[in-house]
Amino acid sequence: MTLSPAFSVLTWGCQMNEDDSEQIASLLTQMGYQATEDVSEADIIMLNTCSVRAKPEQKVKSKLGELKELKEANPDLIIGLCGCMAQRHGESIRKSAPYVDMVIGTAQIERIPELISEVLRSRQPLTALDLPRAPRDQASVPARTIRANGSGLKAFVPITYGCDNFCAYCIVPYVRGKERSRSLAEIVSEVRQIAAQGLKEITLLGQNVNSYADPEDPAVDFPALLAALNEVEGLERIRFTTSHPKDLSDRLVTAIATLPKVCEHIHLPIQAGDSDILRRMRRGYSVEHYMDKVAALRLAVPDIAITTDILVGFPGETEQHFANTLRTIEEIRFDAAFMFAFNPIERTAAAALRDQIPAKLKNERLRRVIELQNRITVEKNSAQVGMVFDVLVEGVSPKNPNRLTGLTRQNKTVNFPGSLDMIGHNVPVRVTEGHLYGFAGEPCAS
Repeated sequence: MTLSPAFSVLTWGCQMNEDDSEQIASLLTQMGYQATEDVSEADIIMLNTCSVRAKPEQKVKSKLGELKELKEANPDLIIGLCGCMAQRHGESIRKSAPYVDMVIGTAQIERIPELISEVLRSRQPLTALDLPRAPRDQASVPARTIRANGSGLKAFVPITYGCDNFCAYCIVPYVRGKERSRSLAEIVSEVRQIAAQGLKEITLLGQNVNSYADPEDPAVDFPALLAALNEVEGLERIRFTTSHPKDLSDRLVTAIATLPKVCEHIHLPIQAGDSDILRRMRRGYSVEHYMDKVAALRLAVPDIAITTDILVGFPGETEQHFANTLRTIEEIRFDAAFMFAFNPIERTAAAALRDQIPAKLKNERLRRVIELQNRITVEKNSAQVGMVFDVLVEGVSPKNPNRLTGLTRQNKTVNFPGSLDMIGHNVPVRVTEGHLYGFAGEPCAS
């Protein structure tokens, strides 16, 4: 029996990258390749990369160094570099890794089968980096294949691509291109197919989902899209990320409060808790504006969980600015946060600012922010002991084979004892312990 050729897809970065990797895997499967987690067995290795921070790029460079030995041992191996790092650095990647066969930008994923066929034919390296110049450019929104993620319960569904915000620290507009939205009809069709496969939860993706507008009818905004998806039969939960605070409308708050399938969780990046720093970041809102949005969300949806991103050490950040951020975090009391120290990225406006913060000070501020937010997270989770949550059970806990694991509608992990027949179902679970990373609980008696 002849074994099928194999592929591996290695992924760094955000949920959009995870979805891109699912699309890459689906395309390769349609070409007759089968997936393998062992890169030494692969005939094609695709690295799907991130450039939002320096660390993911360093990890990719390290992995490319490891793959060099595989390429030397097997010259027929095809290595492709995709995603934001590929878009950012382009052909210059081959200066340090000349054995890379394909450099594929963020808007060219659907061309992967064509590019692989050409590499197999010519054995010459190829580059595909074109980005749409405007929302209505031909093929500005890529064609998609329907593929569930590994859990069998959930799927990512992009609704927008690209970004027009140009925050001072962010490379995304340069590597993902102009913001463009998929049509309502196309999104609803995809979600119906997903629900028909038995999947129960979707996460809508975009750099800023709040600015979604149906290209066929710009009056159809993000709340209208949520309302349409709420009617899809078989679908149980709708999540979305990421929401930009400046575009969070009263209609969206109402949609979260009134649409039963929309989960009570929002990821709303604040980045800094000082209005002067937010202006320098080009975020388009003040601390007061942000806190008004939080108040509106909590008034309309009392059990909502609010998570955020915090970036410390932005150029010009004084000790007073940082103290304001700490005070804002303490006042808002986020459920959780992704926290980072600023690192300048070439081509962004912030990289050219002169008043850069020393690394030691940035790291010390990051330590203090993490310490504060972790305390708040534990306090908030501990305060929910005794409460009952609907948990969509995803499987056996990877850390304890005697426990099941799943997520509340507020996107918090719960580990609890239960039977395997609970997997794939919503189970009421009473919280018995609150921890940094979620809850321990007990299933409620039926």
